[in-house]
Amino acid sequence: MITTDLSLENVHFRRDWHPPQSVGHRCLARGLSDLAAMGARPEAAFLSLALPGSLTGAWMEGFLDGLLALAERHGVRLAGGDTAKSPTVVADIVLLGSVPRGKALLRSGASAGDVIYVTGALGGSAAELCALERRPANFRGAETAGHPHLYPEPRLDVGHKLLRLATAAIDVSDGLSTDLAHLCEESRLAAEIDAEALPIDARATLEQALHGGEDYELLFTAPAGKRVPAQLAGVAIHAIGRMKKRGRGPQVELHQDGARTALTAGGWEHFR
Repeated sequence: MITTDLSLENVHFRRDWHPPQSVGHRCLARGLSDLAAMGARPEAAFLSLALPGSLTGAWMEGFLDGLLALAERHGVRLAGGDTAKSPTVVADIVLLGSVPRGKALLRSGASAGDVIYVTGALGGSAAELCALERRPANFRGAETAGHPHLYPEPRLDVGHKLLRLATAAIDVSDGLSTDLAHLCEESRLAAEIDAEALPIDARATLEQALHGGEDYELLFTAPAGKRVPAQLAGVAIHAIGRMKKRGRGPQVELHQDGARTALTAGGWEHFR
């Protein structure tokens, strides 16, 4: 299988906020997260990088350091690509992955009654982005671990283990509310989630957990009778709701403090 992702300056990152190592890491992590959501193992990467001539020294080296460090951790070979001169930075990553034939996790496989799960914690990336915007200097030289926005961790090992557990999956890249809506659309179902069950990052608000993007956690469904462990590959797994038949009500319903409200997709959409 093949996946591709663009990283655009002033859309996905800002050079005055994000260290070049973070930009490179995030460029690859986005594509790896797509493979994780399908249960795939990464095989090779191809990078096309366009940037101003003034950045071909230390900035480009930092970008490649960040990308290649993540690639090495997950055994991904940088097999080729291209470079070009551009007024702004544009990075396009193409990834090849493998999964047993007919076993790939899709967004369309959920059934009514399936339990909805999510890995890790939500909202941390959005919260860190807000802090980064306020004081970028505080994040220069930041370590890789513990920074969900600057250095997100794709859940590849979890995704591979989900091949024997999940009925459908998607990564939380655009925000829980938006990505769950995508899963509902593809599976032709509705969903209900419990606000109190959401694993919210200690730095984040409920709104950031619901709508903040770039957490790169895995959102998946499994049959109600299936035993899903509390952890997979060392990552916490949380049951947050249930899939149900589509009716006249909202596509996604949020249960909070005894009330039921429609959860409108409020995450990232490029052309909205």
